[in-house]
Amino acid sequence: MPPVVPPFLVGLIAAPLAKRLFKPLMRGLVKTSVGIALEVKRATHEAGENIHDLAAEVTAEMVAAQIAAGDGRETAGSGVPNGGKGEAAARSEGEARSPKIRATAGVGKAD
Repeated sequence: MPPVVPPFLVGLIAAPLAKRLFKPLMRGLVKTSVGIALEVKRATHEAGENIHDLAAEVTAEMVAAQIAAGDGRETAGSGVPNGGKGEAAARSEGEARSPKIRATAGVGKAD
């Protein structure tokens, strides 16, 4: 009959060997995981910047198109004489006209 080895003795012998094997393995796994997470974060940041740049370009194009079209607010045959009360004169002093498109998106952006 073979000698019986208690399980705790196997654990005492195997623990240092497992530590030597698993420590570098776990260190590599954690290092790889952190590297992947940082790469994903960087790629997400770049994608966000690209979206902001695209939005600023589209905004600038729309503002330029509105300026080129004359904004369509004052037409020659509007029926309102020069001395008459127009839209701006009918508005009370406290009301301010808010712009439809703000051209400040991306202006002054530091890289």
